Amino acid sequence: MCTGRVDMAFVLRAFRKGADGVIVGGCWLGECHYVTEGNYDALNLMHLCKRLLEHRGVNPERLRIEWISAAEGNRFAEVMNDFTEKLRELGPLGNGAEEGNGDLTAGLEEVAKLVPYIKLIKKDKLALRLDREEDYDDLYTREEIDGLFREVVSYHIDPEKCQACMICGKRCPVDGIAGGKNRIHVIDQEKCIRCGTCFEACPGRIDAVRKIIGEPVPPPLPEEGRTIVRKGAHSVRRRAAWRQTDP
Repeated sequence: MCTGRVDMAFVLRAFRKGADGVIVGGCWLGECHYVTEGNYDALNLMHLCKRLLEHRGVNPERLRIEWISAAEGNRFAEVMNDFTEKLRELGPLGNGAEEGNGDLTAGLEEVAKLVPYIKLIKKDKLALRLDREEDYDDLYTREEIDGLFREVVSYHIDPEKCQACMICGKRCPVDGIAGGKNRIHVIDQEKCIRCGTCFEACPGRIDAVRKIIGEPVPPPLPEEGRTIVRKGAHSVRRRAAWRQTDP
């Protein structure tokens, strides 16, 4: 398999399952077997992943990318032995001094959920091909990653404006919007990849989808408060149970 197919989600899943380290091995740069130069894509992505791991308290040395051809059996053995020694030095994942803050598994799960969003936000940088391999070391800064998590974008459907037209639900690429005819739509925040498709799809005259940056998303309406009863050109929203919580 080309290293260009190695996704950050694969790496994060391995760490969430308890792996002490992950190593990605591929063809030497400039010697891609598939003529796609996917190893450059992998190199770029793994440097971003290192920063994300570091943001969540995981030593970035637990993730390594190496170039090894199929004919380099001795080099493969040397690289694996060296990586094994490094992991022994670091100790088991979660027990090292660098991983002592907070729930590591929960932190990694949070990052994993944001992978599609992060790849979308960083798509221009991820497409870069730098002249020297060492130039990738400084491509992503700690401050940049910290800011990325501070300014995470979320989307919320305003129940006062939603007309249950089902346009956003049909456009959502992950089927993350619950709704239906005469049902106020609700975005499932667990499924949402923050791509903004719903925001773009919602008709401007309705303007029901809100873009929220760095703030919590309002809780969704309860099921009993999401029905719209239409009378001619007007509609009445049944939100009795929801209104009871208002001051």
